[in-house]
Amino acid sequence: MRSGFVGLVGRPNVGKSTLMNAIVGKKVAITSNKPQTTRNMIQGIYNDPETQIVFVDTPGIHKPSHKLGNYLNEQAYYSMHDVDVILFLVDASVPLGTGDKFVLERMKDIDKPVILILNKIDKLTNEQILFKISEYKDLFEFAEIVPVSAMKKRNVTHLIEVLQGYLPDQIRYYGEDDITNKPISFTVGEIVREKVFQLTEEEVPHSLTCVVESMEKGKNSMAINVAIIVDRDSLKKIVIGSQGSKIKEIGIRARKELEVLFNTKIYLELFVKTIPKWRDKEKYLMELGFRDFEE
Repeated sequence: MRSGFVGLVGRPNVGKSTLMNAIVGKKVAITSNKPQTTRNMIQGIYNDPETQIVFVDTPGIHKPSHKLGNYLNEQAYYSMHDVDVILFLVDASVPLGTGDKFVLERMKDIDKPVILILNKIDKLTNEQILFKISEYKDLFEFAEIVPVSAMKKRNVTHLIEVLQGYLPDQIRYYGEDDITNKPISFTVGEIVREKVFQLTEEEVPHSLTCVVESMEKGKNSMAINVAIIVDRDSLKKIVIGSQGSKIKEIGIRARKELEVLFNTKIYLELFVKTIPKWRDKEKYLMELGFRDFEE
């Protein structure tokens, strides 16, 4: 029996959540083509008869412009010191950029194995993959370099085999059927937030969060109320849409996924709240579940 904790680190929108979902085999973190989708450290748990790997999916490391951004970066930095192995993900389909170099610079003092994951190789030829390996290998002393396609689940099994050689522990931290450490209310809020991502404009996702206000289970159904928090009224209008069309569609998509998740009839009520500059207000960050990390 081998076990351990593995941190997923990288700049925003390189596919960390998609890779974790692919490894775990179920959706434990929402995904989006918009950066900074992940806002909390989410643990996805991989189990097989001889292995348990606890993956810690972190927010993308970026140059922060508000208190929430600082909080997200601190989460990512904290995870690097509190895991056994680090997976540094890059989007291999785009040129090496300053964002990747910035993350590498922050990892230079980390005394643990760092494995480079070249993601999105489904968009590359074999020659281009070899070039990417050559381009990155001299930038940092990587323990391993593993090309994968999280979306297509290419080389994911090989990555698990590689990780098994770095796991230091011999106990199960979670049950064999567990797939995440997050409470179900967190997952519900994230599912609603994902649907907002899918249906709204570029600027909206960065300025909103979703909070489950109540969940009441009946005999053959469940009633759920979710507040969508935005920081200005103009975004509230976008989320609601003309005559409520947008929020209605958000609700329909979220309800369908929640009914599969709970295997029951779902009555979902969504409403939008405006809290000006909530991302910069400690009070609201605490109330919404964004708490400071302390060792």
